[in-house]
Amino acid sequence: MGGSGEAGGEAWRGRYYRLEEVQRHNTSQSTWIILHHRIYDVTKFLDEHPGGEEVLREQAGGDATENFEDVGHSTDARTLSESFIVGELHPVSMQVYQYVMSTIVSFSWSNWVIPAIAAIIVALMYRSYMSE
Repeated sequence: MGGSGEAGGEAWRGRYYRLEEVQRHNTSQSTWIILHHRIYDVTKFLDEHPGGEEVLREQAGGDATENFEDVGHSTDARTLSESFIVGELHPVSMQVYQYVMSTIVSFSWSNWVIPAIAAIIVALMYRSYMSE
């Protein structure tokens, strides 16, 4: 679901939407997803999606780029997806979204590393105490 300018090589000439607007389209009556900063209205495609409606509904109102690429969609699927493009994520929303995602990734990484190190230290202290 990404056109020839999906990586940012092609200038967008359509409508821009802010992230907040996209997030409101997360129902079965209006299902929008973001792929490579392009916005797709996949509402009419829900029943036809080979992976099932649930796959699209889980991503509704948000960025589905990583999940879309992980599945490895065919060229035909990518071509078909172009008919669902309704706009592009507003540049300001893109910057905010990228900042938030990078912050979440860095926080989530540190959320498990610090407790893991603490657990190792406690285990070593316990082992040292028990060996005496």
